[in-house]
Amino acid sequence: MAWVKDRENLHIAAISSAKAISKNKELASKNISSNRSPSLGQISLTSAPRSSTKISAWRGESDFQAFWNLYHQNLEELPLKKDAREVFQELELSRVEILGGDKYKGAKQNIIAHIEQKSAELIHEKIQSQLPFAVNLWLKHVNGYKFLGAAKDIVTNFKDVFLPEDNSDLQAAFIDNLNDQHAFEKESLKLLQQLNLLKEHSNNSMEEDDVESPGSMEQDNAELSESGMEIESENVSETSDEINEVDDDLLQEASIDIDSKSIEEEIELSGNYKDIESEQTEVPYSIFTTKYDEIIEAKDLSTKEEALRLRNQLDNLIKPHLTTIGKLANRLQRLLLSKQNTSWNFNLDEGVLDTARLSRVVTEPGAPLSFKEETDKEFKNTVVSLLIDSSGSMRGRSISLAAICADIIGSTLERCSIKTEVLGFTTKNWKGGESKKLWLTNGSPGSPGRLNDIRHIIFKNADNSWRRARKYFGVMLREGLLKENIDGEALSWSFQRLSKRPEERKILIVVSDGAPVDDSTLSTNHPLFLDDHLRTIIGSIEESNQIELLAIGIGHDVSKYYKRAITIHRAEELGEVLLEELTELFKN
Repeated sequence: MAWVKDRENLHIAAISSAKAISKNKELASKNISSNRSPSLGQISLTSAPRSSTKISAWRGESDFQAFWNLYHQNLEELPLKKDAREVFQELELSRVEILGGDKYKGAKQNIIAHIEQKSAELIHEKIQSQLPFAVNLWLKHVNGYKFLGAAKDIVTNFKDVFLPEDNSDLQAAFIDNLNDQHAFEKESLKLLQQLNLLKEHSNNSMEEDDVESPGSMEQDNAELSESGMEIESENVSETSDEINEVDDDLLQEASIDIDSKSIEEEIELSGNYKDIESEQTEVPYSIFTTKYDEIIEAKDLSTKEEALRLRNQLDNLIKPHLTTIGKLANRLQRLLLSKQNTSWNFNLDEGVLDTARLSRVVTEPGAPLSFKEETDKEFKNTVVSLLIDSSGSMRGRSISLAAICADIIGSTLERCSIKTEVLGFTTKNWKGGESKKLWLTNGSPGSPGRLNDIRHIIFKNADNSWRRARKYFGVMLREGLLKENIDGEALSWSFQRLSKRPEERKILIVVSDGAPVDDSTLSTNHPLFLDDHLRTIIGSIEESNQIELLAIGIGHDVSKYYKRAITIHRAEELGEVLLEELTELFKN
């Protein structure tokens, strides 16, 4: 019965890890199921599962409670009705999970596994029953988490039903205040109002019988979980200084225990443990079929009336940035023209008359060296290609920022006589489209490779004038366009287009919000199938030295993929960041 002992050791190691993460050696533990509202001073965790495939999700239960004890503080209790309280509590839980996940990457993956397991249980529930958990996932989605399957569906349904309108300001406020629990709670109350769960926040506005505070929820859950047993709890809220002081010895000891025991556990339970990372790198990128792929111009994706409406919508988004755009255009134009300007050779026997020597020409008509000749400075013809991530995760604020970026860069460079092209990439369908149907018809062979119908979009060809193409830029904002993103193939496609251009200098700027995601492909291949391919394509482009590659991360840092990358979190940063980066780019 070695596996029984291993499971016990794994449970001990998980509790030790939670104590180390939370920096609370006195953290109590109970061998019971966890609550969605964790308790300060306690970890509730059942015995380790028998199946190795469920280990990560089980660890996620321990991790989110550890992060609650690390980052959450009991502030002033707010009187909220039950449904509002549950949503309020999930927002706070999501906040601490995001903060913890940023610091402990392994724990982040465990929490995602736990989320996907719980999502599979909730997906068939009524949407109102999903609401608190859906809000938790939505906040993570806003902060760049990529979900698959049921979790992704829950987020999509939540946005469609409860947040159909643009709420980019609220999203930005949540992102900005993740480290400030007081300010974060204020934004949470705004969301509750938007969800019609809180009409007006007032300490005296609700009946006592109908309201409960977040603090009382923790107490109730603790009492219920023990069926009347007393639970000792301590106030372990810590100052920010204490949070930054980690018990390194305890954390190291716990990490070693968890790593070694979890590996032993999986060997014992599965009998055929494999080094997944090693296996993944050996699998070459493949495509099941290209039969249903398409390259399409933006004008063919909408009617003229819709294109005009979307263009007006984009113009309204750009209005607050017009002053900054003007500064950017003028500075960049001066810089580029200074490089393109001609120079003169003086004191020549023939050429254009030098007006500075006009008096000498009049008094001495035969005098030599009274002419000048214009010569061109050496300036490389340049073309810039913008590749816009048009996936579902870019919906709302992100795609608006991307569209503004494209418009600013394109219009500015056009004024400077630099040719630009603007491309986009997404898929034609969710969940595989015709490619997956064909795969199913053929008996669903294993490891099929890319399994969706890609759609590459040409918003503007490099040889088209900006004035003619700009009216279709608003199509980026079109509802229903944004689906999955297979970045590696899109990057390869744009690179090949740019390579065929005659210009001497070629620049490719990718505008994206993070990692490639395609549900059908990732569910039938190894988890890093698309990620590995993207890194391979980026590496080959950067090593070729034929094209300069730059990435702009919208709301997320993409420097883990691209050597040269900048990040834009808010619209207010847009002009300043672009001004600095483009100026630096064209100085060379």
